[in-house]
Amino acid sequence: MKLTATLLTTLLLIAPAIAANTPDPNLPQADAAAAVAKKKLTVAHIEIGGGYPEGAGAPGLFSEVVETLATALQRMDKASRDDELEGVILHINGPSIGWAKLNELRTGIQKMRQKGRKVYAWMESASTKDYLLATACDEIILPESGMLMMPGLRAEISFYKNLFDMLSIQPQMLRVGEFKSAAEPYSRSEMSPAFREEMEAILDDYYRQIVEMIAQSRKLTPDQVKAVIDVGLHSATDAKKLGLIDRVGYEDSITEQIKGDRKDAEVKFAKGYGKKKLDTDFSGITGMAKMMNLMMGVEPTTRKSTAAKIAIINAVGPIVSGNSSADFMGDESMGSTTIIKAIRQARDDSTVKAIVLRVDSPGGSALASDLMWHELETLEGKKPFVVSMGDVAASGGYYIAMGADRIFAEPGTLTGSIGVVGGKLAFEKFYEKIGITTSVVHRGKNSGVLSMTTPFSDGELETMQKMLNDIYAQFTTKAAAGRKMDVEKLEKMARGRVYTGAQALKLGLVDELGTLADAIAFAKKSAGLDPDQKLERLDLPKPISPFEQLFGPVDPSAASLKAGTSAWMKRLPPEVVDTLKGLDVYELLARERVLTVMPYRMLIK
Repeated sequence: MKLTATLLTTLLLIAPAIAANTPDPNLPQADAAAAVAKKKLTVAHIEIGGGYPEGAGAPGLFSEVVETLATALQRMDKASRDDELEGVILHINGPSIGWAKLNELRTGIQKMRQKGRKVYAWMESASTKDYLLATACDEIILPESGMLMMPGLRAEISFYKNLFDMLSIQPQMLRVGEFKSAAEPYSRSEMSPAFREEMEAILDDYYRQIVEMIAQSRKLTPDQVKAVIDVGLHSATDAKKLGLIDRVGYEDSITEQIKGDRKDAEVKFAKGYGKKKLDTDFSGITGMAKMMNLMMGVEPTTRKSTAAKIAIINAVGPIVSGNSSADFMGDESMGSTTIIKAIRQARDDSTVKAIVLRVDSPGGSALASDLMWHELETLEGKKPFVVSMGDVAASGGYYIAMGADRIFAEPGTLTGSIGVVGGKLAFEKFYEKIGITTSVVHRGKNSGVLSMTTPFSDGELETMQKMLNDIYAQFTTKAAAGRKMDVEKLEKMARGRVYTGAQALKLGLVDELGTLADAIAFAKKSAGLDPDQKLERLDLPKPISPFEQLFGPVDPSAASLKAGTSAWMKRLPPEVVDTLKGLDVYELLARERVLTVMPYRMLIK
């Protein structure tokens, strides 16, 4: 009797829940099932913020702390294929990205929409690049207190000549190509006419791209967009009136928008959608060993896969001789030794069917650039070799790309800068100013050509300029051969000039505008593979371990170009740090002497 009463009580308690989830017998079976399913609506929540470095993430403990561009795009791709999702909320939170990564993320958003996912952009406030990401979405929502800050473009170049004059430091910078402006910040106090002409053309093209993106996405005329940019700062209310956003509201208001007429539905937000969960159970001896492996970047031992692969070689950062390096501030350098090892690994691996070189580099050492170019030339006739350009692929970054079967650039990629710069800073007078004198004993007419104490003599100046001319001739000859052009025609487009990807396409310096995914698809086709065939992705070179990031590279020669940023400098405002980092080129110049590098501290806001 007691058991029966208990059972009755239980039935009475669960009956309402059973009734709520029981299909209406008057409805067709399929419709009834759908009605039940729609009681819970799942929405993916993805935050867009950070720098989105290229390539594979750091191994081990910090693999999920810093999201890479690849993992961000993988999360979007997962959402595009997830039929359980009612929609996607993108919380755009001030990503620090260049124009190429902007295009990659916009393409990922558009792919989700093409697969039927409704995408909502939520921003607390928005800068130009935040807003350009948002315009790829179905709806844009700003809170009442939010601001849309889109004041146009501004390029700021810092010059150090007056500082050197105050310190009695003598910059002696040589170059080949009137547009090779990498040396100007050290030898001038303002832009040369050629440098200004180059910058005007770059900003014109970026401005055109911004206007076109907004006009097409928001169904506005180009003149309306230009008027919005000229005002610059807009409240959320004004942005709504101008047709720049769809609704003024807070993030939770999107819930009601998703529900629509389904007022009784429950909206479930899948926070951190698609992110891998890191196992942080470090208890016991096993847990301690696991933590040590994670810190050292030791991955679990897995059997070598025999599946067909496509190798993505990530060529990221200023180019230096020796090994690549990285630090916890996100600064990387691309070492020729590291990249050559990666090229050989991909070339000699029979499971790798094609190779894509993803370049995000302003250049650097002329010697290191040439060594990597030569190694990539060994791929000819063996495996398809395709280049995908990221935010920057200029000077040395272009040098290593020019022998590819096909070059893909993003519309906003900065590329070209085919030119050479060299020279030194002479510290003799500065040393005298602080009480240091130098005595010299020498043999050889040009023995002081590499000295950082005395200025060039006439003979040293002549021999240095001859070497730069010879390297420039090599650069332009190899570029012309890679692009199948006459040297004279290519040389007119060289001279150190920088172009956007869109400009470079018109000039024939690249073959096609497209994303990394487009480059991969072309590489597969070139390898004779079915476009729909799934290939494993082999990211090379192996990321630098957290141990090396914390304590420095095992090879001291691999010191990052920027890793020496002092503790006090890191406490300064980002704008000040950006200005002072322009002196990083000097550190590289002191070691390499001849550079194929663009003015990569160029800030375009």
